[in-house]
Amino acid sequence: MDFAFDARTEEMRARLLAFMDEYVYPAESVAEEQRAALASPWDTPAVVEELKAEARRQGLWNLFLPDAQYGAGLTNLQYAPLAEITGRSPHLAPIATNCAAPDTGNMEVLAQFGDEAQKKQWLEPLLAGEIRSAFAMTEPEVASSDATNITTLIERDGDEYVITGRKWYISGAMNPDCKIFIVMGKTDPEGADIRRQQSMVLVPRDTPGVTVKRAMQVFGYEDHSHGGHAEVVFDRVRVPVAHLIGEEGGGFAIAQARLGPGRIHHCMRLIGMAERAIELMCRRAVSRTAFGKPLAQQGVVQNWIADARVTVEQLRLLVLKTAWLMDTVGNRGAHTEIQAIKIATPRAVVGILDRAIQLHGAGGVSQDFPLAELYAAARTLMLADGPDEVHQRSLARRELKKYL
Repeated sequence: MDFAFDARTEEMRARLLAFMDEYVYPAESVAEEQRAALASPWDTPAVVEELKAEARRQGLWNLFLPDAQYGAGLTNLQYAPLAEITGRSPHLAPIATNCAAPDTGNMEVLAQFGDEAQKKQWLEPLLAGEIRSAFAMTEPEVASSDATNITTLIERDGDEYVITGRKWYISGAMNPDCKIFIVMGKTDPEGADIRRQQSMVLVPRDTPGVTVKRAMQVFGYEDHSHGGHAEVVFDRVRVPVAHLIGEEGGGFAIAQARLGPGRIHHCMRLIGMAERAIELMCRRAVSRTAFGKPLAQQGVVQNWIADARVTVEQLRLLVLKTAWLMDTVGNRGAHTEIQAIKIATPRAVVGILDRAIQLHGAGGVSQDFPLAELYAAARTLMLADGPDEVHQRSLARRELKKYL
């Protein structure tokens, strides 16, 4: 068993680490200053566009797409350590490299299920980083972790679909560069099997009847990295039948295909967040004195740092194994491991960030350190892409089947 990264991964890691040191970390404070001066908090700071241009110039672009026709042609195993690096600055690095959700998942959907016209109109500008997108699935009135509960209707009327429903926490929808929604709703709410009732359609943002009602905060934060989360109303929105992605009744299967890679991408970046938290813990511990000796000599602080290191090493191995399985036996064959990392990683990283915050005292919850915002992002991922409890339920069922 060889634990070393291959030559291409090592070369890409070196380039990306240099890009982070030279461009991304210095831009963090600049982005905050520029955002504060913008007319709208959802406008893109100029430094972000500068980072995107530099990343593209260096070939650090669309790293997440394994299809060389569209992206860097990296396997999941090759991409995993790169996503970890971008996770160290999750509000800048992913968007700088065009590897930010929800665009990543939407690009994967269009690349895998879109027709040529859909790819030309929407995938190509997304790949170029010219526009942003949103994925409209979650609804406030039902438990959307069970996709069969979705109530948004997509009704056929001649050569058009009519879409009616209310969505919320629709990532990316507040960004003025968001030009397209992928909307999941029901085309056959009565007759079909419960997993064949759902379909996905493309809805341009400027379509009459689409209303972005309000921004949704996360622990009081406005998540700029994803283009904000929004409540969106679709009031008898009409789009051509040609805007259907795949086939009627295929929405549930497309959602599963979309969320598999998305879950592992989140976990990869979470490990980067944990690594940055450990770095901040160590720097704080050696620079502060309390009760007569440096914090680094306090036993409880040493325990926190040691436990964090052990946890990160365990998580990384599980994530890399999952990436390898996705490459070798496919997402279905890696189902158990995908669920395992989705359960284990956010929970563990939240714990590491919590201790890092504690070690920083009041500074830990302030805007002067990234820890509070990282904590909010990590805690949210215990809900995003399916709550942990849904994955635990499914994983337990798979284990129990062996004994029935």
